[in-house]
Parts: sequence; structure tokens; C-alpha cells
Amino acid sequence: MKGNENGGLQQIIDKALADMGHVRASGGFDPGAVNLAEFQRLTGLSRSRARTLRKKGFSCVHGRTGSRAETTVLTGFEDELDGLIRSGVTNSSVCFDRIRAKGYPGGLTRVKEYIASRSHLAPPARRAAPSRGTGMRFTTEPGEAYQMDWGFVDALDPAGNERRMACFAMVCHHCGTCYVEFFPNARQENLFIGMVRGFVVLGVPRRVLTDNMRSVVVRRGADGRPVWQADYEAFMRCVGFETRLCKPYHPYTKGKVERLVRFVKGNFVAGRTFSDITDLNAQALEWCASQSNRWRRSSGTVPADVHAASCLPATREIEMTAEVAMYLCPERKISFDGFVCYEGRRFGVPYWYDKPTCRVNREGEWIHIYSADMLAEIAVHAVSWGRRDSSCPDQWAAASAPEELPTAPVTASVALSPAPPRAAGLEKFDFERRC
Repeated sequence: MKGNENGGLQQIIDKALADMGHVRASGGFDPGAVNLAEFQRLTGLSRSRARTLRKKGFSCVHGRTGSRAETTVLTGFEDELDGLIRSGVTNSSVCFDRIRAKGYPGGLTRVKEYIASRSHLAPPARRAAPSRGTGMRFTTEPGEAYQMDWGFVDALDPAGNERRMACFAMVCHHCGTCYVEFFPNARQENLFIGMVRGFVVLGVPRRVLTDNMRSVVVRRGADGRPVWQADYEAFMRCVGFETRLCKPYHPYTKGKVERLVRFVKGNFVAGRTFSDITDLNAQALEWCASQSNRWRRSSGTVPADVHAASCLPATREIEMTAEVAMYLCPERKISFDGFVCYEGRRFGVPYWYDKPTCRVNREGEWIHIYSADMLAEIAVHAVSWGRRDSSCPDQWAAASAPEELPTAPVTASVALSPAPPRAAGLEKFDFERRC
């Protein structure tokens, strides 16, 4: 639009110069010889504008007007943004944070414009389910209730292999502060580990809201009351909290954690690179902290500030007793060849440990193997994506001598016995002799 305006003004300037007897395109054109007063009268321009045009040779159209710059502030980041858009990440703030961490010097507006221009790369939007009517949101007091749930995500390891992982998510119902951790599967032992670590960060609430997963509840009795899974009921008594179940087939009852799981799938995991599950969990902790420290327009607050001021004082700090520590270290049986299986991999146990079971705990990049009574650490292994067995130095006893030594040389002989005679009357069946 601006280029068109400048082009129209240039036509007016050229006509005025022609009426005054000057040709701007000619080689003998002298801008200083133009009478500015007469030029002002013919064009209607101000004195200052006429002086500026005289300095520019009475040309108001830039030589590259209408052409696109060869490089922009987004040059070098297009592939990263296109990959995010193709994976379904169209949130401009998320894309902006992702490329800013890689050195993007521009602002958010340019990222928004780019995403809008590349909307055809995004996968088709999921069809919304029909509404069942309006409902009323319910609120809870600080420290009263948390919501938790499992989600499953597909991620690529450094070798390019797709691995399916379970995402444990917990969110404070009052303020929205969240905790996320990834596991190889959604077994009950990993549920306990995720809950304990979530309580360490968020505090222990009065109750936890969850769906009817088999690791929590077995069934509902005739009166509608839940029949808790025995190990989960013991875990509740040990830590000191209550559990409330959602109505079956009504996931929106715990809508905050459901939205958190979708947000993790679409905005955290998508397009993210990591070396192993330990690195992924470290990035998840940073991401949760950044999300909780952002101002929320819906509530007009910062979740982390509200949680620190109101929710934490209303919760209890989890006591890391010996019984609670047992839940962080699941029990494992030792195989006949001296290995324990944990997170889909086998880790060696020293031969001198003669108990049938032990306990295993993953801390960062290391697997710690403890005795069954948690009184001694018996082995340490490095964590990796590989499926190869990891042995320890003392896994097998060194044989100083063979079990049996021969006392005398052993001799043996083999003799070939003659063939038995043929039965009489069967000569006619001897085809080799007849031929």
C-alpha cells in the first residue's frame, strides 16, 4: 500500500518537473536548479518535504520498494518452527520460547505472523465432542485437593527408535501448580514413586482426586463405596491422605489434570530432543517450574506465588520414613543368573548377596540396588536406553580350580561288530545282488 502511494506521488513530482521544464530521468538534470516555490505550488507539498525531495534528487520511491528481504529475523529458525507446526504445536508462546532458547533475537509478533502463514502445515484439528450441557465449576480451598492422572506419549530416542512412555501428572486444584514425571510404564510401583515425588514438591493435601484405575480401586461395593486395592490402601495410610474417585466415564470431573496431560503431549514433548528418560524428566521439572511461574489471565494470578503463599502452609510436608522410602525402591526377585529386571532392562547383583529379593531405585542417571531390608547398597549401575544386560564387578565368583581333577588317564576303544546273517528265503529281496 505504501509503495502504491509513493508511486502516485512520484508521478505528481515528475509532471510538476516537466511543467517547469525539467526532466528527472535525463542525464543533465540538476536538482539544485529547481525553483522550490514553484515546485511547492504545483505539487502542494510543504517546504520541508520539498527540500527533502531535492536532496534525494526528487525521487520518493525506494529502489527496492515492494521486494522482500533476503534474510529476516526468523532466518535459520524456519525449520524448527515448521517441525513444531507439523507436530501440532501452534501455540505462539510455546514456539517463541522454544526458538528463543536457541538464540532467536526477535519478538513474539513475528512468530505469530509466521505460524498464521504456515497454518496449512498443522495436522487437522480434532473433532470436538458434542456438549452435554453446561456445568458448574467447583473450587477447593488451598491444600484441600490435588488431581492426578496417567497419559501416554510417543517419543524418539537418540537412535531414532520410537518409545512409548507413561506420563504421570499431578496438579493442585486450587492454584494450578503442576508436577510431571515420565516412566517406562504405568505400573502401581511407578504410581507410588510419582506421588511421593509430587508430594515432595507440592506438599501432601487432604485428598487426591483420580479416576477408577485398577492400581487404585478394585471395584465398587453394593453400596457404591470403593473397594481399594490393598497396596494402595496401605500407601494412603502410610503417607496420610484420602482419595476421591471420579464418576465413571466422566473425565471432565478432573478437567485440570486432563488438560495438563494434553498440554504436555502437544506442547512439551512435541519437537523436543532428549538423550534419555533422565534428561527428559530434568527438562520436565524445568518446564513445570516455568509454567507455574507464568501469569494466568484466567485467574489473574501466578500459580507458583499462590501455592507458596496459600497452599503450602495448608499442606503437610511428607515425612521420609523408612516405610515411605520402601515405596521409592520397588522389590525385585533375583534371577538364577544373578540379574534383576527394572524398567525393561536387567542389572547384575553380586554373587555374595544370597537373598532371593532386593530393592531397586533410580536416581538420575544411576540405578541403585539395595538389600531387601534397605540396610546396605550392594550395586550401582548407569542408566541407558540400551537393552543390553548390565553386569557388576562381583556378579560371578571366580573359579580358582576345576571342580574335579582326573586321577588316571582315561582310555577307550571302539570295535565294529560283524553284520548279522540274513534270514533264509529273503534272497529275492536283495536287489543290489541281482543287479
